Amino acid sequence: MSAIAETGSIALPAPRRARRASVLLTLAKRRASLTSKTPRQIAVPLLGPALLALVVAPALKVATGGLHSHIDYTSFVGVGAVGLVIPLSCIFAGLSVLVDRHSGAQRELLAAPVPRAYLVLGNLIVAIGLATLQVAVLIGLSAIRGGTFHITGAGVAWFIAAGLLFTVFMYGVAEALASRVTKQEDYVGATPAVAILPFFFAGALFPIGAMPGVLTAIAKAFPLTHALALMRYGFIDPSGRGLHDIWGAHSVTSEAWLSLAVVAVWALALTVISIRVFSRSAVS
Repeated sequence: MSAIAETGSIALPAPRRARRASVLLTLAKRRASLTSKTPRQIAVPLLGPALLALVVAPALKVATGGLHSHIDYTSFVGVGAVGLVIPLSCIFAGLSVLVDRHSGAQRELLAAPVPRAYLVLGNLIVAIGLATLQVAVLIGLSAIRGGTFHITGAGVAWFIAAGLLFTVFMYGVAEALASRVTKQEDYVGATPAVAILPFFFAGALFPIGAMPGVLTAIAKAFPLTHALALMRYGFIDPSGRGLHDIWGAHSVTSEAWLSLAVVAVWALALTVISIRVFSRSAVS
């Protein structure tokens, strides 16, 4: 009987799925702790976009009369500035990973019995949380400055889905870049091309149809173009003019799903690539 009792008191191992979630959460908490010790990683990515939404957009609205008769230009650029906040936030997150590789505990983590993909996914969770906070602050500042937003339940869903998938895409870019370069100077030098240049072609400040035809066609391939069109569709443009500029279809709902699919494909592809590149760099 005692043997049976002792056998019955032995704790069974936790389900594999629960163990994986626990490991992933632990890695995310570690990254969040490191991020909280560098407040500039939270504040700096907001400075340029906030200036754009609070100062530049109202000034351009007065100077040009706005670019749309049906959309307030301050709101138009306020949402467009999200296309700068998220890339800069993810690039800063990737830079912290590069620093961790050279002077942090990443080598010890690589030696631990943890799938390497979990290191990337743990960092991604924190990057999403940080970008969410910054986007919320930016939209709030834009609203205080006079932006007009028509927020509905469905609109919030489109906005969140587009922002979330684009953040996943951008962090995949940042993680892959951080795994490929060896110097912080090289990483920082790539930031304008990776995080800033697409912003000017993706319809952040003006409709993509205002550009020459070749550039408009190129812009339609950018995930940021689709993400911004979806976010505007959710918050300020229920008629879907931005989506029509991309697809030229009759059903705005179909256009929204198509654009969401484009961003999702880019997000999945870059996540897979970033995990593969990180895994290869870990053994080199």
